[in-house]
Amino acid sequence: MTDIVNPETNADDGKGGHNLPILSVGEISQAVKRTVEDRFAVVRVRGEVSAPKVAASGHCYLRLKDSDAVLDGIIWRGAMARLGMRPEEGMEVIVTGRLTTYPGRSSYQIVIESMELAGEGALLKLLEDRRRKLAAEGLFDSDRKQEIPFLPEVIGVVTSPTGAVIRDILHRLADRFPRHVLLWPTLVQGEGAAAQIAAAIEGFNRLDKGGSVPRPDVLIVARGGGSLEDLWAFNEEVVVRAAAASDIPLISAVGHETDTTLIDYASDRRAPTPSAAAEMAVPVRIELLAQVMDDGARMVGAMNRLLGERQTRVESLSRGLPRLDRVVGDMAQRLDDRVERLANARTSFFERKAADLRHLVAGMVSPKQLIGQAEAALKSETRALIGGYRRAVSDASARLEQQRRLLESVSYRSVLARGFALVTDADANAVTSAATLHPGMAVSLRFHDGDVGAIVEGDAASRKATRTKAKKTPSEDDPQGTLL
Repeated sequence: MTDIVNPETNADDGKGGHNLPILSVGEISQAVKRTVEDRFAVVRVRGEVSAPKVAASGHCYLRLKDSDAVLDGIIWRGAMARLGMRPEEGMEVIVTGRLTTYPGRSSYQIVIESMELAGEGALLKLLEDRRRKLAAEGLFDSDRKQEIPFLPEVIGVVTSPTGAVIRDILHRLADRFPRHVLLWPTLVQGEGAAAQIAAAIEGFNRLDKGGSVPRPDVLIVARGGGSLEDLWAFNEEVVVRAAAASDIPLISAVGHETDTTLIDYASDRRAPTPSAAAEMAVPVRIELLAQVMDDGARMVGAMNRLLGERQTRVESLSRGLPRLDRVVGDMAQRLDDRVERLANARTSFFERKAADLRHLVAGMVSPKQLIGQAEAALKSETRALIGGYRRAVSDASARLEQQRRLLESVSYRSVLARGFALVTDADANAVTSAATLHPGMAVSLRFHDGDVGAIVEGDAASRKATRTKAKKTPSEDDPQGTLL
């Protein structure tokens, strides 16, 4: 409703007033907010994502722009978890939500409830960017690929339980080689599909070998054909990473032969269709039986030919061998001849040995003669030994006597025998100098026939004078005056 103001009736009354109501800033902001929210309760907007930012609270703030304008947007944390995709710079999207205002900045914004890529071109660009990113991490490297087991006991299938895919797989397995199949039911498109598929792959890998639920030997992740948007769950990072990290060999069978998703690059084998995945998982039982039977027949035939060849060869060799009875007869005759010759040789042998023994006995010397010869030789050697010993003793005695005489000739006893005497002190030490004597000192005089004691008289000077005097006028009665 719009009010029309009449200038004449709303003229200034002199108090500065008029008929329009006076609103506060908050009231006018709420009025605008209600008007915008009522008018644009549900809208779909197409634009390019700019400056996306996820706050610590989990809310995402971004801008949608085109060539004419910019629109602020917000995705609450709960809606962010349901999007199934993460807004990225430059993505062209179509969002669904409601317009509202933010009074704190006098601005308006869109509260986004859902988001989808705008057109197949944008999807393909996002897909290619994601493929390059995951390839750079090495998730698609060929050296990560595992061999598919030739004949698995248990096959795990990740797909929708209600679609035709699981029936095609079971039917194809029953035709080729029936196996135990474990189905992990999941969504294959739409919101939450990617998380369920990744959880199924990880769940199969967490099963223990030999547990109550058997662990699959190979996995098949399958879905029927569809558009790029329908198959998008198999392009999500969480699914690709789960497939690349699987310890169980994995076959991807998503879409038709011309459809390619990122899980095909990360899987160990890609099948063009779910039925082809079943064919890759198991061989054809009838063909295996036929192959086994053919191999068995060929083996039997080869064995028969080998035995036939060996039999022919043995028969050929046997024809070249002499008859056994003839060989035995010849050997028996040779044996009899050898026995007879041995008996004759034994008699002649003993006769020769007896003659040799007699000859040896005749040439032998009697033990008595040998003992006599040895005794005579022993006596001769004994006499020679005794004579040599006596001569050696005599020569040694003569040398000893000569040494004794030489020793006696230099001994002081021979000097004593010529009239000299040896003077020793109380300690039996020889006195060799008169200066060492003093009056009253006891000394010992040794002669050739015994020792006598003596006392030194006078001092050294008188003794020297006396010795000098005695030396100049030696007494005729003292025969040793010249010595002492």
